[in-house]
Amino acid sequence: MQKLFSPWRSKYIESFSKPPDGDGCVFCVAAASSDDEQHLVVARGKTCFVIMNLFPYNSGHAMVVPFRHTGEFLELTDEESLEIMQFLRKLVLALRGSSKPDGFNIGSNLGRSAGAGIDQHIHFHIVPRWNGDTNFMPILADTKMISEDMKELYLKLRDSLAK
Repeated sequence: MQKLFSPWRSKYIESFSKPPDGDGCVFCVAAASSDDEQHLVVARGKTCFVIMNLFPYNSGHAMVVPFRHTGEFLELTDEESLEIMQFLRKLVLALRGSSKPDGFNIGSNLGRSAGAGIDQHIHFHIVPRWNGDTNFMPILADTKMISEDMKELYLKLRDSLAK
């Protein structure tokens, strides 16, 4: 069996072990803040919000997060589940319009053993994908290529979801 090491992933996981102010959950901190641009909060709904991933796998990597702090999938209410799915659908449309990806990865890592960097507050990833978007840079140079400016894409998605 071959092993593929991803040392850049540990930087991502470590970044979420403590929020900028040193205590609390980073998602809860972002949700409670009134400065959406600073926290890269793209949109807010009634039960959840959309936030850009600060350490994206690809350009446009975003997450849909319930406001309520829970790490348990089965604890999501019907209302939360519906709004999460509605936001994911809106994000597919917004990202198709702004970035023209060939496909998407959409999902959630439930629990630390499943790969969740933040396992105490459930969140759902949407990662735009393009044919040929994987390359050797992360493995050989510890560098991930992100093709779009995060701030510009944040503004595009925010404007698109506000419609």
